[in-house]
This record gives sequence, C-alpha cells and structure tokens, in this order.
Amino acid sequence: MTDLTLLGIAEAGRLMARGEITSTQLTEAFLKRIEAVDHKIASYITVSADVARAAARQADTEMKGGVRRGPMHGIPIALKDIYETAGIKTTGHSHFKKDYVPAIDAETVRRLKDAGAVILGKLGTHEFANGAMTPDQPFPAVRNPWNTKYQPGGSSSGSGAAIAAQLCMGAMGSDTGGSIRNPAGFCATAGIKPTYGLVSRCGVFPLSFSMDTAGPMAWTTEDCALMLDVLAGYDPNDQGSAKTDKVDYGAAAHRPIKGMRIALARHWYEGEDSVTPEMKKGIDEAVRVLKDLGAIVEDVVFPSLRDYHIAGRVIITTEAHAVHRQDVIDSPEKFGYTTLRRFQLGAFISAEQYLSALRFRRQLTLDTRAAMRGYDLIMAANQWGDPEIFEEPQAVFHFMGKPQLPMPFNITGQPVTTINCGFSSAGLPLAFQLAGRAFDEASAIAVGAAYERATPWRAKRPSL
Repeated sequence: MTDLTLLGIAEAGRLMARGEITSTQLTEAFLKRIEAVDHKIASYITVSADVARAAARQADTEMKGGVRRGPMHGIPIALKDIYETAGIKTTGHSHFKKDYVPAIDAETVRRLKDAGAVILGKLGTHEFANGAMTPDQPFPAVRNPWNTKYQPGGSSSGSGAAIAAQLCMGAMGSDTGGSIRNPAGFCATAGIKPTYGLVSRCGVFPLSFSMDTAGPMAWTTEDCALMLDVLAGYDPNDQGSAKTDKVDYGAAAHRPIKGMRIALARHWYEGEDSVTPEMKKGIDEAVRVLKDLGAIVEDVVFPSLRDYHIAGRVIITTEAHAVHRQDVIDSPEKFGYTTLRRFQLGAFISAEQYLSALRFRRQLTLDTRAAMRGYDLIMAANQWGDPEIFEEPQAVFHFMGKPQLPMPFNITGQPVTTINCGFSSAGLPLAFQLAGRAFDEASAIAVGAAYERATPWRAKRPSL
C-alpha cells in the first residue's frame, strides 16, 4: 500500500468513501510518523493521540454505517496552538499559557470536529503569533523540513512544517501580516488567507482585531478549499464576521481558468527591493504556465509596497500592544525577549498616528480596488527568496528592513492563496501569491489548483 501520509485530503476522502482505507489507518500512519521524525523539526507542542484515535474510530463506525459527513470526515489534521481546544492545552507558545486548558473549542475547531476531522494535536507558533522562536520560550523552535538549518517562516511555523513533513494532512493557521503565507511559501505548502470576516476567529488568541484572519493550510490548493468549505460562514460571536452566500470551494478547484484576467504586481518585487534571480525566474515561469492554461496575465501598477507595509505595521503594533498591555506591565519577564520588545513598541505609537494609519489603509484599499478594475486576480511574489538561517540573537524588529510582500492583502482584507512554484538551487521552496476580490476565494482557488495540476512541484517532498 502507498505511504498513507503522502495522500492529500481529496484523495484520502475518496479512498475512505470507497472503503479502501480507514480513518484509523490514516491516523495511525500519521501518529507513527510524528513519533519517528518530529524530533527533527519540533512542529508539535502537543500530540493528542488518544483523542485522535477515538475520533478516527468514530469516523470509521459512521462511514461503515453509511454516514458520510463530507470531505473532511476522518481526515487527520492539526491546529496552530492559538486555537482553543476543549480539554487540550492551548499554549500560544508562551510561558503565560503553557498550562492553559480551555473548556470549549474555538468555533473553527468545533466546525472541523462536526465535519468529522481528526485532531492530531497542537502545532508550534511564534509566541502569541507575533514574536520569534527564541531560547527563552517554553518549547523548541520549529525547523524547516527542507533544511533544518533554516527558518520555516512564521507565525504559523508548525503548521507549514508539519504539512510539508507529512505529519498531518492539513492544519489551521492565522494570518495578520502574512503568517499563513510566510510558512506556506517557505515550506512549499498551499495556504489560504480568507477574506477578512469569512472565517470565525472566536476562540483564537487575538493579535490585531482589525487584521486577524483564520485560515487553512494543506499540501494542495484543492485540499485547502475542502477545509474552507467547512470553515467559512457567519459567526455571531465574532464581531468581524460577515454574512455571505454559501460557496462550494472544493468545486471551484476544478473550474476552467481560460479567459481569467490576472494583474501582475511586478513592481512590488522587482523595484527598489528585488527578489532573488531564482525567485524571479520561478514567477516568470509560473506566468508562462498560466498563460498556456488560457489565463491573461498583464503587468499592472498598484500603490507602493512600502505604503501597505508601513500602514500595516503601525496598525498591528498598536493593536497588539492593546491586547497584551496589562501582561507587559505586570509580568514582562514571562514573555520571550523578542516578543516583549515588539509588544512594548506599540506604547510609543500615538492615537493620532494610529488613526492616520487607519485612514491611510482605507485609501490604499480604494486605490487597490481601482487598479484591479477589469481583472479577476492580483499575482505577486510570496517571499523575497530563501528563508533565513537560524541565528541567535534574531532580529527583534525584522520588519524594519524590507517591506513584507504579503502585507497588501492584510491591509485590503482580500482573500489570497500561496502556491509553490519550484525550488531554488539550495533546494528551498519558491512561491507566489494570488489575491481575489473580497469574498471571491473561488477565483484564486481555481487558478492555484490549475497551476498545481499543470506543474510537477506537488510530487516533491522533503527528506527527513
């Protein structure tokens, strides 16, 4: 039998529906692999083996009796450790929460469980989704499975690393300034940052109220779409939640893309700040593939990348300080050094500066919408090049250097996917982004999935 940990969500679901494999077999395969290789990359904080086995047995019983809850039924997944889970520790990768056991599940976790998903455990993250992985924190730093000398990207570090290393079939991440797309790009997985308001954040540790989004990560765009089918929908307990029409995202992964119009934001990554030559070559080749598939790709000028970056950093830094202010005052020693400094920075931003950033955000959103007129999607580089090598001490304010390529779509709230487009000469992943109009995840999914089917990259896995 094929190594079950190499299966994607869509394929595993079809095999279970036909009775060719069971959820218990899948779950045991992943638990065995976690035990064998996760010590090399430290992607898991908590492995909930007994809970997973019980859920898998229940899924098998239901499917044997003719009950099929949907494409996530019996699928083993894991959660970034900022998602509250009833009876299982939710640590935020922090001394503050290292023994915290919630009484109820986050809304997204509840929806996944209701869909029959099997929760394997909780995954490493940057502290409270904002700091860095430093030695003064209670859990080891997550490593990149393609080369453990390198960073996996953050803050959904464990999610990206675990999927790439075949330690779960999908995972939940969160994205405030690129925290789904950074590890998706650096670990060669797919990831979707949904439209702001599409997926509930209730029960997810907050960082920035006006920019936080919760979303899926998996090996393929189609698998992310199947997770999004379960996750999307209004939640009255999330003040940012939006009421929207139901969309079949899984079906969108098989839509034809001929005639779709894509605006290439080349000037974001080939201007004052430039991607590596290998990244440029990877994206140019991806553009060629999309054109061969019938899409129309044209260069379009959008506002400056630095403008989005500056507005985003001011908003995130201010709101993150507001969330953690009391702990910063009362117990600063419990934070990791880098996390503490980043939270403290928010105390130096004035109300006038914060409000100016919010107004600027609104203008950038309008200007982006105007530049996108006549196009279905925006395409851009996902990262500047290879991930950084693990070094100590790490830069506290890393965002003071090059602007962040994912930030524009956190500012505008648009949905955006990350898609792998090959590997550098060092064997490290390359990736691009596709952003759609608000609540049009389907178009980005369609193009991303078509690209993946037309290229060989999903057949390549890291060796551990």
